[in-house]
Amino acid sequence: MKKTTIVVHQKYINDVIKNLHETGVMEIIDISKAKEEALENDEYSQMQNDAETCITYELRISRLIDILKKIKPKKSGIKAIFHPDLPEIKPVEDRSLDEMNSYAEGLLEEIEKKILEHDKKLQDFIDRTEKINHDINQLKYIKNFDLDISYIGESAYLYVKVGITSDFDTLSKEIKALEKSIIFSHQIGSGKDVQWAVLIAVHISEKEKIMKICREKITEFDLQVTSGSPNELLKSLQNEKKEIEKEKKKIVSDLRNFTKEQLDDLLALREELKIERVRKEVSKNFDMTDSTYIINGWVLEKNEETLRASLTDVSKDHVMYYFEKPSANPDNPPVHLKTPEWAKPFRTFLDLFATPKYNEIDPMIFMGIFFVLFFGIMLGDAGYGLLLLILSIFGYIKFSKISETIKNWSFMGIWLALVTIIFGVLTNSFFGDLIPRFIFNNPNQQLYSLTIAGAHFPIEPLRDPLVILVMALLFGLIHLNLGIILAIYQSYKRKDFNSLVTQHLSWMPLQIGGGLLIGSLLFHMWDLGTIEFYLAVILLIIGLILRLKHSGPLGFFDITGYIGDWLSYARLLALGLGTTGMALAFNIVAEIIPNMIPIVGIIISPIILIIAHAANLGLQTLGAGVHSLRLQYVEFFNRFYEGGGKKFEPFSIKRKYTKIEELK
Repeated sequence: MKKTTIVVHQKYINDVIKNLHETGVMEIIDISKAKEEALENDEYSQMQNDAETCITYELRISRLIDILKKIKPKKSGIKAIFHPDLPEIKPVEDRSLDEMNSYAEGLLEEIEKKILEHDKKLQDFIDRTEKINHDINQLKYIKNFDLDISYIGESAYLYVKVGITSDFDTLSKEIKALEKSIIFSHQIGSGKDVQWAVLIAVHISEKEKIMKICREKITEFDLQVTSGSPNELLKSLQNEKKEIEKEKKKIVSDLRNFTKEQLDDLLALREELKIERVRKEVSKNFDMTDSTYIINGWVLEKNEETLRASLTDVSKDHVMYYFEKPSANPDNPPVHLKTPEWAKPFRTFLDLFATPKYNEIDPMIFMGIFFVLFFGIMLGDAGYGLLLLILSIFGYIKFSKISETIKNWSFMGIWLALVTIIFGVLTNSFFGDLIPRFIFNNPNQQLYSLTIAGAHFPIEPLRDPLVILVMALLFGLIHLNLGIILAIYQSYKRKDFNSLVTQHLSWMPLQIGGGLLIGSLLFHMWDLGTIEFYLAVILLIIGLILRLKHSGPLGFFDITGYIGDWLSYARLLALGLGTTGMALAFNIVAEIIPNMIPIVGIIISPIILIIAHAANLGLQTLGAGVHSLRLQYVEFFNRFYEGGGKKFEPFSIKRKYTKIEELK
């Protein structure tokens, strides 16, 4: 990575910006954040005025796009999953902003007013339909009442109320207690949901009393219609609603024609304008003098000559360059992460944690390898692995062109599935004991028997859990020590020899000496001769001294913490046993159901197996993924990884709907 300053004559600034955007090799930073001393006569550049024009057109076009997207027919269900709508990529000419603005104005003049008018009419019809539905729903309750809607409310002699009550008996008594009053009712519903539509009429002198009763006892109607009988109004509103639906269909049809004919063009034009707007806006990050612009940024060392050659050409040699190697502090340069194709899916997991700092080790490859390994051990069933493999291959083949995310996750799923299948075969697990129990009629029968170098396969976790535990702890030891080795290498690169020896290298004699003594004295795994015994003691003492030198008395807690981290890898056994145990339990249940329910049980037993194993696959896959990530984030990264860097993000064109048309 090189820290870069470009000084270019103002006459050529637009050509330089366009070249930087197209080549995409330089990350541009805000000049105000640069650490160099400002030039005597410099000042900050302002965003070019053309950017405002681009923004205006973008907003107008975006409004039309939103309308047309909303009205566009959408696929649903299985069809939407397997045959999603893909954006059309339109070839466009490399044209000037004036040409683009002229085209945009012509296109908008032709279709903008029509689309907005259609959308307004459609929205008016939708609003009117909502009001009609509101009135229809209320009129249905009082269609049996012989009255004109205009009677509702206050007149010279009467006060009339219409609504719904759920306590008709109490309401009726209170109304009848008033002088000069009458109440009509119609029952709605039955049982617990019974309600009554009521029509109440009282003399105007009882207005205050009836208002108080109605507030407490009924839900009043708020009809939009003003006159006519309920039955007549219902027919009229329903007819109006039908006419509106006809008009709506016609408008929707017209808008869908606009969608078919213009949506792709609008998306492409908006993207072109956005690209131009970004070019105009980027100038606010520049410094300027009376005759030059100063551009600060970052360039990869390998692209230095490419940048020189391209800018010299477009500026006709009216440009100067300054390249220098940055320091991690205070420059804090961005990080360019090189990722092999097979490892790209795992980059997401590292991004969830933290981006590595400049000149810090990128742990992504190591993380990917151990994530796959630990996941396979924890899921550990060949049947589940086979299902995962089929789904991943299908997703990769079917959706790789549609979504980069699905492509990456499917590719990762293939690796996870393969390791799961291998470990499932090694542990005699294929949907638990499905094959021995239901095909061989002997749950204890193994799928195969093989002895390699004195080791018998398959290993059965439920019968020999200690073998899996030892394997898990061995992998844990390898994983932790890999982290320590990476920390030693990183300290060496930074020339931090104190941390190299006391913080990281100290773990090596401590582990070797402590391991030899514990294995001999506590577990009697081997006998140490006198020389070996004293050598182990010396290594242990050296490791303790170095730890205490680094952390003081708290160094003892570092040791207990390390042991705790190591024992965390026992979760590889725990989750593996959980997968096998759950699968075994489901198989047993499916086996005994036909005996408990002779005829029905034979039918539902396979259904139970499918549902149960599908649920187990989902739960155990989630558990294996989460716990495998935890071993990376907590135990592994804790040895060497800091993070907190920022990614190298060059100023480059991002196209989704367009591509530059190549000249023939």
